[in-house]
Amino acid sequence: MGALHEGHLSLIRLAKKNSDFVVVSIFVNPTQFGPKEDFKKYPRDLKKDAALCQTAGADLIFSPFTEEIYPKGFSTYVNVEGLTQGLCGASRPGHFKGVATVVSKLFNIVQPDVAVFGQKDAQQLAVIRRMTADLDLSVKIIGAPIIRERDGLAMSSRNAYLTLEERAEATTLYRALQLAGSMAQSGKRKADSVKREMAKLLYRDAPLGEIDYIEIVDNETLKPVKQVQKNTLVALAVKFPNARLIDNIVLA
Repeated sequence: MGALHEGHLSLIRLAKKNSDFVVVSIFVNPTQFGPKEDFKKYPRDLKKDAALCQTAGADLIFSPFTEEIYPKGFSTYVNVEGLTQGLCGASRPGHFKGVATVVSKLFNIVQPDVAVFGQKDAQQLAVIRRMTADLDLSVKIIGAPIIRERDGLAMSSRNAYLTLEERAEATTLYRALQLAGSMAQSGKRKADSVKREMAKLLYRDAPLGEIDYIEIVDNETLKPVKQVQKNTLVALAVKFPNARLIDNIVLA
């Protein structure tokens, strides 16, 4: 959606390794924002984004106007059932309907052979994979690893909203995920116990943040699991006064 950073550029480089011609779509999609979310103030700087795309090796930018994607009378939406109910879907109703709709339209317009999406939006990645399979879309979906700042914070366009104090506390998200990993490695694999310890850490070290969710689910179905096992996704979302941040890790 623009406001590109190193995380986005890593997607372009990965796409370059898997294709001969790379198209970057930049579109702040209104249908995935709730009525009280930050659509109007979401950062936009297409000139800067274009320069970054060029340095990363992109061949073309597709940046349509809103009216081109949603013309007058538009009334058709794509809704992926099941996968969209929990995690971010629980507190952002309609969000993934907007995501699935715009991605299906971008796929139909651009006609890509492969498409690269970041693991940071793990639920989005799962939804797009499901939609692509269910609708028999001839595009291969590639998941790209999360790119982090030196202190572990997952890169996000919304990080720019954070105050210095919020930014310092935001590193606790990744430390909470690391705690889940270390607990699993030590044999403490009960999901409820892991979630409780993660919450304790967040309450202690990120008091400015409000926990939206901490969930431990199967990485493909996104259904909650009782025990951390192979291919388990540990995901969380925390609302700071100026930004809602998400992060996750996949445990073996």
